[in-house]
Amino acid sequence: MSEKEDKSLPVARGRLLPTIDSPADLRKLNVEQLPQLCREIREYLIENLSQNPGHFGSSMGAVDLIVAIHYVFDTPRDRLVFDVGHQAYAHKLLTGRREAFRSQRTKGGISGFPFPRESEYDTFVCGHAGNSISAALGMAVADLNTPGEEDRHTVAFIGDASISNGLAFEGLNNVSNNPNNLLIVLNDNDMSIDRPTGSLNSYLAHLTTSKAYNTLRYKAYRTLKRLHLISDRRRGAVLRFTNSLKSLWVHEQNLFEGLNIRYFGPFDGHDINRIVRVLSDIKDMKGPRLLHLRTVKGKGFPAAEQNPAAWHAPGLFDPSTGEKIKESGAAPMPPKFQDVFGKTLVELAEADPKIVGITAAMPSGTSVSELQKRFPERTFDVGISEGHAVTFAAGMAKDGLRPFVAIYSSFLQRAYDNIINDVAILGLPVVFCIDRAGIVGEDGVTHHGAFDLSYLRPIPGLTIAAPRNEHELRNLMAAASKATSPWVIRYPRGRGSLTDWHNDPQPVAVGRAERLLQGSRATILAIGPIIGEALKAAREAGDVGVVDMRFLKPLDEAMLDEVLASGAPVVTLEDNSVIGGLGSAVAEYMARKGAANRLRAIGMPAGSFIAHGTVAELRNREKMDAAAIVGILNDLITNRK
Repeated sequence: MSEKEDKSLPVARGRLLPTIDSPADLRKLNVEQLPQLCREIREYLIENLSQNPGHFGSSMGAVDLIVAIHYVFDTPRDRLVFDVGHQAYAHKLLTGRREAFRSQRTKGGISGFPFPRESEYDTFVCGHAGNSISAALGMAVADLNTPGEEDRHTVAFIGDASISNGLAFEGLNNVSNNPNNLLIVLNDNDMSIDRPTGSLNSYLAHLTTSKAYNTLRYKAYRTLKRLHLISDRRRGAVLRFTNSLKSLWVHEQNLFEGLNIRYFGPFDGHDINRIVRVLSDIKDMKGPRLLHLRTVKGKGFPAAEQNPAAWHAPGLFDPSTGEKIKESGAAPMPPKFQDVFGKTLVELAEADPKIVGITAAMPSGTSVSELQKRFPERTFDVGISEGHAVTFAAGMAKDGLRPFVAIYSSFLQRAYDNIINDVAILGLPVVFCIDRAGIVGEDGVTHHGAFDLSYLRPIPGLTIAAPRNEHELRNLMAAASKATSPWVIRYPRGRGSLTDWHNDPQPVAVGRAERLLQGSRATILAIGPIIGEALKAAREAGDVGVVDMRFLKPLDEAMLDEVLASGAPVVTLEDNSVIGGLGSAVAEYMARKGAANRLRAIGMPAGSFIAHGTVAELRNREKMDAAAIVGILNDLITNRK
């Protein structure tokens, strides 16, 4: 068999990826060379991500279509707007960051997500799902209103899980309201982090039943275009005719075409030659279009293809076998906070049939999956719909259930209005379990839980607490399960501090702090697991007290009065923005009481966002670790400015 006949053989003898320093280099290749390039990109990702973990499965699945987009479009003048960015690693490799990629998600290295300050090819920030259509539509409309930019192309890239987000629907609904030439590429891999839920996923799968029609329509369009029988003036009539034809063919209206968005697909998202051909054909069409591509998450790595949920962000692994490398250490490791939450939720649910669990597309990430295994009928994954999750919980609570809503801190921001209007105003007993609070580490600026204490504290009626360890988490959950008003319990990503974590939960008194260390020279008021840094600093400084405030709201005013009565300096410590959280609450209380104690608030910086790195590295850089606290204590105690 000749090389020409054997399509599995590389077209070129040499390596292609080392020759690609920009999309302009990519566009010098023949289209027949692109499959080889895609294989090399996947090999590069496997090699690097096995040693420096990141978002593996999504990026492996999107290689072909990202190569095709950069091949057909004139990036960076033409814009590619990612949604979330889990799938963007091939994009980084093709846009001058191949060598820098080895540093992704590490301190001082490149981001794990597209980030405009990092590259001109990264057109928009994309840490949270659902924003690509709205942002790209804004760019596309701007181009038509800017002289000289009318021929510029904008491509919105979105996955089948993200498109179910409310913001994505708002964008789709608005696409045809104003003239634009937006192209939406729908990467449909039938996966989010966990298996997707909801009717839209089923609908996208159902669209494959109309493949025969879509193929026929696409071929007809290519023929008409080739014969110069399609013009801008005639496209509206052609679109109306084809929509009517489809209704007769499949006895239903395509959702996207019903919104006046021309639909193409579904096509095989790994057939790069065909993707290039389709993109080239529809590139210069006027008006909004959607290209639907079916892909396989983890494509090119059998272990990831077989278990895509486990390979979303797998950590370290053996690139030859796919075997994951577990954390080493002879001593038993404390559990992750999320796992303690999940197991405790099951225990509480076994004792109270009214307890239910809700998550927004993150059952495994939040460990709501533990309840899902034990009580599937009482577990609800609403997809990437945080606002809906909150109001859904409010409806349940209104009729007597006790919902525990587990959502990452930075994602809960999207449901702020729902928390106020649908839960707090009615005082409903919804328990918000805020995972990934504080500095989260390598995911960086879009994922740090920096603001939850600040944005929740002003809301009337909320009880807000943060446990310092696993026992406290269980105690707080037990107390929240009996509450008659809304609660917030926030905890960080990663492991706790106790190997013997399975205590008998004891409900704690609301608003009651706990003194952990006595000291007369100064007192540290801290909240959450960062108390560990406070204890280290206090012991090093000597004769410094430490109080676990435990509750941000209500504050233990009796404890504050006791601390302030000494006249000694006060330091507040929190894994939250220094504005609006514990430090602000204590300062406000001191102002009301006319207290003259010197106060220093330590927390996440007020004037900038925090980049990526390990938690320890970032705490050190932001002066939130024990060493920095000791320096601050010494300044206060010696009364130096």
